Amino acid sequence: AAPAAARALSAAAALPEAAAGRVDLYNPTEEHLALRDMVRRFVEEEVDPQALEFNRREELNVPLFRKLGELGLLGVTVDPEFGGSGMDATAAVIVHEELAAADPAFCLSYLAHSMLFVNNLEQNGTDEQRRRFLPAACSGELIGGMGMSEPGAGTDVLGMSTTAALQGDGSYEINGAKMWITNGTVDGTTTGDAFLVYAKTSNTGQGMKDVSLFLVEKGMPGFELGQQIKDKCGMRASPTAELSFAGVNVPSANLVGEVGGAALCMMRNLEIERVTLAAMSLGIARRCIEVMNRYGNERKAFGSPIGDYGQYQKAVSESYAEYMAGRAYVYSTALNPDLSSYGNGLDADGVKLYCGDMGKRVADRAIQCLGGYGYVGEYQVERLWRDAKLMEIGGGTNEAHHKNMARDLRRHHQTLH
Repeated sequence: AAPAAARALSAAAALPEAAAGRVDLYNPTEEHLALRDMVRRFVEEEVDPQALEFNRREELNVPLFRKLGELGLLGVTVDPEFGGSGMDATAAVIVHEELAAADPAFCLSYLAHSMLFVNNLEQNGTDEQRRRFLPAACSGELIGGMGMSEPGAGTDVLGMSTTAALQGDGSYEINGAKMWITNGTVDGTTTGDAFLVYAKTSNTGQGMKDVSLFLVEKGMPGFELGQQIKDKCGMRASPTAELSFAGVNVPSANLVGEVGGAALCMMRNLEIERVTLAAMSLGIARRCIEVMNRYGNERKAFGSPIGDYGQYQKAVSESYAEYMAGRAYVYSTALNPDLSSYGNGLDADGVKLYCGDMGKRVADRAIQCLGGYGYVGEYQVERLWRDAKLMEIGGGTNEAHHKNMARDLRRHHQTLH
């Protein structure tokens, strides 16, 4: 099991009774607070110092990533039986907010591994599959991801063309390609270690009932790295790749869930994915506010600190208010999800929609406040601004959130409580 995060658990599964005293929404138990303190120290000592260098190199800091396993963070939501720390959605949000405040790209690779692969398999896999993959994934020995988007299909999930054809021996042959895959490669020449891949197993026209989920492993014949995608606007220290599947034979033991059951698998994991992406935007906004606040005290213009001027105060104060509004929304939403179920999609969409825009807006203000210094990498907000844009695209576009939320409000929330 993962010792550091495991020590920060025991009572994290439930919010303490209000009668026991004042409830801290952001650290509802002592274990959550201990987790935040541990991650923040790690970020200050090890993540912050390397962020700019690996951004410029467009590389994932793999040794540092594996240290997350030593801290028990790579399997933060996984049962200790399979090497995890057994914590809840609030714990996952805490880790993502803290990591993203220093290095959103490093955090994005963490999210793809810990939420899209590890938590996904924890919730949807069999015990045999968990035993095969999760201990190595929780330690960092294995680095994984998830494959859904394709060169010609993003938000239009049902437009995917990757197929998995049943063979006579019960195995499946996968053909197609997946695009924009975080952790698709970590060395630039080969695939990552393991992926949960969505593919069509039938073509009946019944929507997601035609789609199934498979575990695809590095080294399977026909499974290759198509290309590493370089020169991205942001998230440069998080490797992104195209993955190619040419007659990849996958044993029946690697089918996750039921044939045609990918919708359930996806829905179980989508909510925590979107809540943790929103938490990344919180981290970005928080760091930008901290930078603005310090700079406003240090930089002088016309004989006074620029923080004394109304224009600067407007940027800082509005940014803080918007950050705190988003933070309250994210952490209150994180109290609700049962990670093994679903049903909180409205607010999972909502927190990502609000916080994605909020984080980008705060980062933009930070650049404006710092002027020329904000436009260069040394002061960090330039990188945070570039990274922030992805939150309006990845894990569901703003437009997809609009559609989902309007639909759910019409169907289920005619009256708001």
